[in-house]
Amino acid sequence: MSASPDPQPTTATPPAVEPLADLAIRSHTLFEDAQAIFTGTLFVSLALILFAQVGLLTGGTAGAAFVLHYATGISLGKLFFLINLPFYWFAWTRMGREFTIKTFISIALLSVLTEFSPKLFAIDRIHPAYAAVLGGALLGSGCLFLARHRASLGGATIVSLYLQKAKGWRAGKVQMGMDCAIVLLALTVVEPQRVAYSVLAAVVMNLFIAVNHKPGRYAVL
Repeated sequence: MSASPDPQPTTATPPAVEPLADLAIRSHTLFEDAQAIFTGTLFVSLALILFAQVGLLTGGTAGAAFVLHYATGISLGKLFFLINLPFYWFAWTRMGREFTIKTFISIALLSVLTEFSPKLFAIDRIHPAYAAVLGGALLGSGCLFLARHRASLGGATIVSLYLQKAKGWRAGKVQMGMDCAIVLLALTVVEPQRVAYSVLAAVVMNLFIAVNHKPGRYAVL
């Protein structure tokens, strides 16, 4: 009799590995959303306070609020909240209810922080170039926190995030173009040197967003 062939060795089936894409799109908890919205708006409010201290401005609806603030003397927080009102309809129809509600909360919170934070602390001396770089980084990181939790600070940010979702355009590059255009329009009320520092801040902010908010890297929309 011939010997029976040796049984083929069995190999254990490796455990299934959860795809990275699934890990990226897990829903955030309510607490995670709350801390991100608060931290993001806090960072942005600090940037706006720095800019107001040295006479700079930023792009988007915040930039429009700065221009009106410098021209009329009305508080920045009130102007920022009012200017963003027309953008809620666009956000509701194009970005959805959750995004719009979180955006409204973020804008309202930023308006309050911008209104009252100067009463809690003061900056005696800061160079405009340093304020531009630090403020731009704070703006970029704050907006990124909000974007990754389906929120924004209205205006140009809503449009840029929508174009990234619908067309695949980089949100940072789209917003950089709009922000620089708005900052350049500020030449009517702000001296050219301050505008140049403001452009630097816009470049720092939007380069930060462009590098860290690439389509497919972190699914939020």
